[in-house]
Amino acid sequence: MRYFPSASRQRAVVTALVTAAALGGAAVPLANAADDPLKDKQKQVEKQIDQVQENLGEASRRAQRASARLDAVRAQLSTARANLADVRARLVTAQAKDAEMQTKLVEAEEALAQARQDLADGQAALASQRTEVVNTVNDFYESGDPHLLALSSLMNAKTPEDVVRQMGATDAIVGRQDREYADLHAAEIQLAARETLVESAKKDMEDRRADAAANLAMVRDLVVKARDARTAVVGLLVTTRDARATAVRARARDARVLRELKQREARIKEQILAAAARAGNGGYKGSTNGILDAPTANGYVTSPFGYRTHPIYGYWGLHDGTDFGVSCGQSLRAVASGTVMDTYYSSVYGNRLYLNLGQYNGKNLTAVYNHLQGYKASEGQRVKRGDVVGYAGNTGWSTGCHLHFTILVNGDPVDPMKFL
Repeated sequence: MRYFPSASRQRAVVTALVTAAALGGAAVPLANAADDPLKDKQKQVEKQIDQVQENLGEASRRAQRASARLDAVRAQLSTARANLADVRARLVTAQAKDAEMQTKLVEAEEALAQARQDLADGQAALASQRTEVVNTVNDFYESGDPHLLALSSLMNAKTPEDVVRQMGATDAIVGRQDREYADLHAAEIQLAARETLVESAKKDMEDRRADAAANLAMVRDLVVKARDARTAVVGLLVTTRDARATAVRARARDARVLRELKQREARIKEQILAAAARAGNGGYKGSTNGILDAPTANGYVTSPFGYRTHPIYGYWGLHDGTDFGVSCGQSLRAVASGTVMDTYYSSVYGNRLYLNLGQYNGKNLTAVYNHLQGYKASEGQRVKRGDVVGYAGNTGWSTGCHLHFTILVNGDPVDPMKFL
C-alpha cells in the first residue's frame, strides 16, 4: 500500500530535492536530453518520496484521518497549554507590579500631602512675618524717622559720649529693621521652593497614578485572556478525548478487518499446501533467481519487502510484498504460467488475485496481485507467462494507484525480488 502526496506537493518536494542535489553544477533544463543527470536525480528522488510515503497507506482511510485528527488536536492542545502558561506568568508579573505601583502611589500621595502641608505652613508663617515687619516699620516711623532722630540727637548732644551713645542706638534700630526685611525675603524664597516641591510631587503622583491605571488595565486584560486560554484548553481536552475515542474505534475496526483477512489468508494457505501435497516433488528444479518476469511494464519499486514500524499503529510488522509505482488501469501480467486459484475483495488489499505458479524446487509458488482496479483473468483460468491477469488500481487501504505484489512459498510471504 502506498500514499501519494498531491501533485503540487510532489512537484514542490521533487523540485526542492533535485535543486539541492544539483547545487554546485550547471543549471540544465530537465527536458534537454535523455541522459540529463538532473533528470536521473529527479527519478531517484521521486522513488525516495514514494518509498517514504508508501507506508501511510497501510491503514484504512478512516484510521488515517482519525490519527491525523488526533495528532492535530494534540498539537493544538500543546500550543493552548503553552499559551495559558505564558498568560498566567505574565499575569503574575503584572499583579506583582500592580502591588508595587500601588505602594509607590500611596507614597507619592503622602509626599504630595506633606508638601502641601509644608506649603500651607510656610504661607501662614510668611503672612505672620509680613504682619510683624509691617508693625515693626510702623512702630519705627510712628516714633519718627530713625535717621532724623539720630541727627536731632547729635545736634543736642553735649558731650562726645552722648554722640557715640546716640549713634549706637540708631544703628541698632536700623539693623533690626534690615534683619526683619532679610528674614522676610528668605521666607519668600523658601515658600517659592515649597511651591515648586508641591508641583513636582503633584506631577509625580499623577504619573504614578497613570502608570498604575495602565498596568491595572493590563492586569484585567490578562485575567480575561487567562480565562479564555483556560476555556480553550478545557475545550481542546474534550476534543482530544473525542478524537482519541474516534481513533481507537477506527483502529479497533481495522484490527477486526485484519483478523478477518488473516483468517481468509489462512484458508488460502491450506489450499496452497494441499495443492503442494498433491503435486509432490515435481515441477521446476534449479535456481530461482530471475525465474519470474516483472508483473508490470515500466513499474519501479516504491517500497520493498521487509519488517518496519507501522506508521499509524506503531507496531513492528512485515510488509509482505514489493510495491510498484504504476498508473491507474495499467495492465498487470502473469509472472509465469499458472492457474488463477482465487479472486476476492479485501477491505485491506482491495481486489486480490492469487496465481498458482506450481512447484519450484519442491515447494509451491504463488503470486498475489493486490489493490486491482479489475480482473482480466477469472478464478480457475489457466494463463500463460505474460498474459494480462488484471489492472492496477487504488482499492482497499490505498491512497494511490500501485501494485502490492506478493510471492508466497508454501503459503508464506518471501521477498519477491529474489525471483524477479
